[in-house]
Amino acid sequence: MPESKVMPRRSALKAGLAVGVAGLFLPATAACTPGERPRKLTVAGGEAGGFYLEFATLLAALLQKEGVAETAEPVVTGGSLENIRRVVAGEATLAVALADAAAQQSSPGDRPPRPADLVALGKVYQNYVHCIVRKDSGIRNFADLAGKTVGVGEVGSGTSLTAPRIIEASSLSSAKTSPALTQVNLGLNQGLAALQNRTIDALFWSGGVPTAAIASTAKDVGLRLVDLSDLINATRSQFGPFYDRVLIPANSYGDAPAVWTVGVANLLLCRRDLADHVVRQTVELLVEQAQDLVPKSSTGVQFLSPETLINTAGVPLHPAAEAAYRTLHG
Repeated sequence: MPESKVMPRRSALKAGLAVGVAGLFLPATAACTPGERPRKLTVAGGEAGGFYLEFATLLAALLQKEGVAETAEPVVTGGSLENIRRVVAGEATLAVALADAAAQQSSPGDRPPRPADLVALGKVYQNYVHCIVRKDSGIRNFADLAGKTVGVGEVGSGTSLTAPRIIEASSLSSAKTSPALTQVNLGLNQGLAALQNRTIDALFWSGGVPTAAIASTAKDVGLRLVDLSDLINATRSQFGPFYDRVLIPANSYGDAPAVWTVGVANLLLCRRDLADHVVRQTVELLVEQAQDLVPKSSTGVQFLSPETLINTAGVPLHPAAEAAYRTLHG
């Protein structure tokens, strides 16, 4: 997406939010009295080399630069599920997380339901599920993974929720019709090393495009991305409407061709008891300084779109965030 289209200003937001905000009927919060500036804010991100940590680092720098807090720092984590736990436990102020992780409900095989005090500041960008294989692996499509070993994300990551769901929705989740694939929990950097060493056959990763660590590996080892789009309907049918068809552009990773895959919205989350003035100031930064929050390496991310900021996949907005969007809408 061209950079000029990912820098929404107040006028763009007014146009983009006209319909969406009008549909929010919860009462707006009362006008905020400027409160005491927090001494420190933390933003739970993700693994080194991944988009989450890049975004968290940029957001923390902007929060500090604009005086929202005296200091603001990004936090290296395993990803979405760990980030949600950290926010709910009060160990992080803000966190990025996949919508399916944030909105998941209790069901067999799932983790506990979303805590009632977890709320969103907005949908910030689109995540892309990568299924990465070596170019010399002979793997051309998802069916070729039958009987193979695949990395499905570090425990605590959003990938470790989303990838097994995609696999479960496929015919490779059991050996009834074909040899079942073996799933192992490996994060981005461990997984890429294992792919290079041929100890796994494929690696799932959910992140922005391009993900820096994958791009770096592609320079040393030829990589290919497996098309996952045929599994979207089955995944949506079993696990909910969080999964969309998105395109990873050609040459995002070396000379790898374009491929359709599964997309999941990414949310910026906080606790409901986060101070209203902190929430309002953060929303204003998301809207009016979006150009400072797009990692330089990103080319394919649908980022901070004014018409989708309030589309938080069923996770409620913080009341002060809702009030801020109403105000920005005019």
